[in-house]
Amino acid sequence: MENTLGDFLRSRRARIQPEEVGLPSHGRRRVQGLRREEVAQLAGVSVDYYVRLEQGRGGSASDAVLDSVARVLRLDETEAAHLRSLTRPPKASAARVRGAQQVRPGTRLLLDLMTGVPAFLLGRRMDVLAWNALGDAVSGFSARPDVRPRSEVNPNAVPNQARHVFLDPAARDHYRQWDAVASETVAFLRRDAGLHPDDPALTALVGELSLRSEEFRRLWADHLVRDKSSGSKLLRHPLVGELDFGYETLDVNASPDQVLVVYTAPADSPTAQKLALLASWTAVDARPGTAADAAPGAAPAPGTPGVS
Repeated sequence: MENTLGDFLRSRRARIQPEEVGLPSHGRRRVQGLRREEVAQLAGVSVDYYVRLEQGRGGSASDAVLDSVARVLRLDETEAAHLRSLTRPPKASAARVRGAQQVRPGTRLLLDLMTGVPAFLLGRRMDVLAWNALGDAVSGFSARPDVRPRSEVNPNAVPNQARHVFLDPAARDHYRQWDAVASETVAFLRRDAGLHPDDPALTALVGELSLRSEEFRRLWADHLVRDKSSGSKLLRHPLVGELDFGYETLDVNASPDQVLVVYTAPADSPTAQKLALLASWTAVDARPGTAADAAPGAAPAPGTPGVS
């Protein structure tokens, strides 16, 4: 990938104007935001040291130095963790990076038992590894293992959230706030890239999306980094109309890099009533499954939109 650390730090510098941190802003400035020497001054390190950090030669940087840089650049908790990952890349085993992601039987059973809420298992690179029946009814996972040109369809492909957001035309209708979803998706994928910088499959995914989506290229260049622990998801379903979900992501402690995503709606809310109706209509056709069950051309549950 690109010089990720340097690009990340430059993008964060560009967000902050000198007057915001008590520095004079008069005169002609060749860069947007803070200069490197200004960041070094405010962080209490030498200019040469900070330059080496931006160049990716600061692997021995202490937590105190990184904390100071994070403070100056006003990084939030997720961005600060991303800075540490980029400065001191984690050493992942080849098996963890390249091996197929497995769904534990206990996790599969948990999904099956969650009959009242849409839920799915999200793995590395935003791959969808498994889902329950109601998750399939809302998002149609079993009908769409991937979004690729027809000549390139891989029957063993795993549904991937980033591909669907940027490459599936139906996504823009399904997500009532597509712009927000697209930004969150890229920011979450960027976080994954920081945690796994040597993952060739992730590099290939970023390259594919960059080639095929102008929106992805623009958002990727912003170097936004976010975690997706909770939030809202506003959907449009062809059978039941608008659905206003909250979502929670729960770490699967026994399986690193996997999270359980659950869509929620308050009892007796319009969304809960529509969800119950959708569940009754699709009880026979919508089914729990894993990515291994999905295949190109599989019949979707009635009215499923084909995007997540």
